Parts: sequence; C-alpha cells; structure tokens
Amino acid sequence: MHGYYHIISINMELKISHPFWQVMGLGALAGMRSTSAPVIASHILSHHQTKRLDHSPLKFMQSRNVALALKILAVGEIIGDKLPSAKDRVKPVSVVFRMMSGALAGASVYKATGGNPATGALIGGAAAFASTFGSFWLRKDAVKASNVTDPFVGAIEDALVIGSGIEFSNAA
Repeated sequence: MHGYYHIISINMELKISHPFWQVMGLGALAGMRSTSAPVIASHILSHHQTKRLDHSPLKFMQSRNVALALKILAVGEIIGDKLPSAKDRVKPVSVVFRMMSGALAGASVYKATGGNPATGALIGGAAAFASTFGSFWLRKDAVKASNVTDPFVGAIEDALVIGSGIEFSNAA
C-alpha cells in the first residue's frame, strides 16, 4: 500500500518516497484539525529519527515528549471543537494557526527527507489554507443537507482525521 504515502523504514531511518504528497496530506489534515499535522509528523519522526534534523531548529519534532504533548493538545482540540463556544475555523487567527501547523509538519518532513524545509512549509501551509475553507464549507453543507447536528458531523470529521493519522503512522 501506501501509494503516494509510501514510507519505508530501514534501520529506523525514515525514507519517504514522495514527500510532496505526504506533506499535502498533512496540510489537508491541518485544515480539518489544526493540531493533527504536527501530531502525526512528530509521532513519525520520534519513532524514525534522522540525523538530518540533529542541528536544525526542527529537531524538537523528533522528541517523544513533544509527540506526547502534541497528542494531549489534539485531544483537547477534539473536545473543544464540540463546544458551543468553538469558533469557526475560518476566523483569521484560526486560519493562520492551521497554516502554521501545516507549515511546521511540512518543513519537518522535507528537512527529515533531505529536502528544503521552506518548500515543505509552503506546501504544508498552502494545503492547510485550502483544506481549512474546503472542510469548513463541506461540514456546513453536510449539516444542512443531512439535518444531523454539527457536533455529530464534527465527530465524523474527527474519525476521518484520526483514521488518516493512523494510516500515515502505520505507513512509517
């Protein structure tokens, strides 16, 4: 499997055959759940550490403690999204945060694979931007068309993000 997301682990060294598609996918997930992309990237990088990040500001993404802290934040985001006080993801500060999330994951993956982290950041951030608006309108339309409550549709979205994250991680 894993087509465009084909990841091979040899001696715990991370080998990603198509980082562009990996980062596009992570950016898309960041648009749906802002913490998802760094959680997935950090989880993978903490289990497949590379020397390419050793002298980089992105080295922290390989830390198992960082991976755990990000997972805890992600659970908080999933819970907070269901509250009536949750803000729309298309508010400017939320859009920027999601883009930064996609950019961080993208830069980390590109740097870890020997690519230019700025390229990864641009791809991840752009994918997060597009996904933020696409997933927002898709969710609104799904609620309207199905007469299902927004928190339930949000739970389905959570399941898609979590399932995708598991698939990314299992591919590593």
